Amino acid sequence: MKKLWNIMVVDDEEVMRESLAAWLREDGYSVDTSESGKEAIEKTKLKTYAIYFIDLKMPGGHDGIETMMEIRKIQPEASIIIVTAYATVDTAITAMKEGAQEYIVKPCNPEEISLLVSRIIKIKNLQRENSILRKKLTKQYSFCDIISKNPKMMEIFGLIKEVASLRSTVMIQGESGTGKELIARAIHYSGDRAAKPFIGVSCAALTESLLESELFGHEKGSFTGATGQKKGKFEIAEGGTIFLDEIGDISPKLQLNLLRILQERNFYRVGGSEQINVDVRVIAATNRNLEEAVHEGKFRDDLFYRLNVINIHLPALRDRKEDIPLLVHNFIERIGPELGREVTDISEGALKILLNHNWPGNVREIENAVERAIVTCKAKILTEDDFAFLANHGNEKKQWNIPSELTLEEIENQAITATLQRTHGNIKEASAILGVDRSTLYDRIKKYNLPRN
Repeated sequence: MKKLWNIMVVDDEEVMRESLAAWLREDGYSVDTSESGKEAIEKTKLKTYAIYFIDLKMPGGHDGIETMMEIRKIQPEASIIIVTAYATVDTAITAMKEGAQEYIVKPCNPEEISLLVSRIIKIKNLQRENSILRKKLTKQYSFCDIISKNPKMMEIFGLIKEVASLRSTVMIQGESGTGKELIARAIHYSGDRAAKPFIGVSCAALTESLLESELFGHEKGSFTGATGQKKGKFEIAEGGTIFLDEIGDISPKLQLNLLRILQERNFYRVGGSEQINVDVRVIAATNRNLEEAVHEGKFRDDLFYRLNVINIHLPALRDRKEDIPLLVHNFIERIGPELGREVTDISEGALKILLNHNWPGNVREIENAVERAIVTCKAKILTEDDFAFLANHGNEKKQWNIPSELTLEEIENQAITATLQRTHGNIKEASAILGVDRSTLYDRIKKYNLPRN
């Protein structure tokens, strides 16, 4: 087991260097030596070391602190012990501030060295075991990049496997940020159409005419700016799946066109006369209550029944809080390396804050929160201080008396302005808090001419 952990001794004095290396080898460790900081840095680029013993005072351009700082850029997880014959409070503070784990004074005591290394290795073994267990746990509760151990989600995973290879349309309902597109992708890539295209379209992001052209394509000259023939998303998705996000926002005209495709499996390009046959599976998603829209006459009942053959309703994150620790650790393992940040874990206190938060923006919001904490944190472990910004979101809803003199648009204007200020103009985070699609938020910002910051 000890041979798994490599140790490097860096000292310009041969006697000290070889003596320390010999003591460590007697304890069963694999030890390399370097007579200068430059040599140690070069060896670090070629091999991973768990622990470094670095002399503070060394000639040749790199002293102990400089060598340590360069090594930490290459191997941030390494434990570094500064060794010196000239112990002062200032040098000790400097060494610890720059990332040294320990600071010891020459002449070194072999027994103290053995105990120190043994303690560090024990911690590293525990960290490695925890990492392995966490990855096993994440894998155990992971399905097509969706992580959950919630019973309702487990039922959904089972349903996905059953319907993945069917041609039936699927309706995915759930609040903003619950992962509707992930579910749609899981259905596509778990079935017989996995090798064919998966095409996603946000129905809320485009005007009626643009969305019609986007879905069905157009012929040259069919409208101003149509300089050539263009295939629509339905043609591009031939043999595969088309995912229609925010389906509740499409116009009555497009509802009729979509109904024709579902019934007849064919359509016409905008301005075209050629009938185009398609074999495409349709998966629709919405955060609206389409049943209410049907009763209010805002959504065609015949289209609703065509889309709602297989219904999947995703639970909000507040109803599956047992998934929060799994999600948070997964975000840390994925986002940390993407951002180049050395964050490895989260404290119990910080996790408790996340468990007690309401998460109106669901999984998308908690992912944004973890990413923000990783960006601003000062240590390898996320703490309560890193999530202090959540206090501004207010978990407890305060009584708000709506001013009677304000119109609905003025109230909406104020709500969006306040949220943009709170998120410092972060559209992704603001849309999650407000519970709307980002394209919808962009439309409102443009409508009210609001500043982003």
